[in-house]
Amino acid sequence: MIDSALRDRAGRHVTLRPVDDDNWRAVADVAPRDDQRAWVPALAARYLLLTMRSDVWTSLAVYADETVVGHVMWGVDDDGSRWIGGMVIDAAEQERGVGRAAMRTLADWLATAGHPIRLSYHPDNTQAAALYRALGFHPTGATEDDELVAELTPA
Repeated sequence: MIDSALRDRAGRHVTLRPVDDDNWRAVADVAPRDDQRAWVPALAARYLLLTMRSDVWTSLAVYADETVVGHVMWGVDDDGSRWIGGMVIDAAEQERGVGRAAMRTLADWLATAGHPIRLSYHPDNTQAAALYRALGFHPTGATEDDELVAELTPA
């Protein structure tokens, strides 16, 4: 379990846990709001399949207390940088600070390796851009597919 002792606005404890036999179905069923489907798949199941079929990505379940509320994945690039990808918070759980707590928890944990942390987002996804800026990520000017790359440099 990855735990930064952060809580969402409802006071629930947000943690990141491995996807396992007990929670994979709940993670697979995580679905964003309809208006977000231009940027993320309709279900987190797509990301789970990607991590099962790739040696690059590792999936994590996002928990609020003891309830699965989202998915996020991370990986290591050839240059040693850490990447955060595939974050989906269930539509019913959004606007509560869960995504912010999950991103901060994962970024803090990845930062302990001392390598840059990168992520990408669609230019039209202004909500994601604002969140990432607030967490200290800065645009690099690079793109990955049709997405903007942002980076956080560990202190």
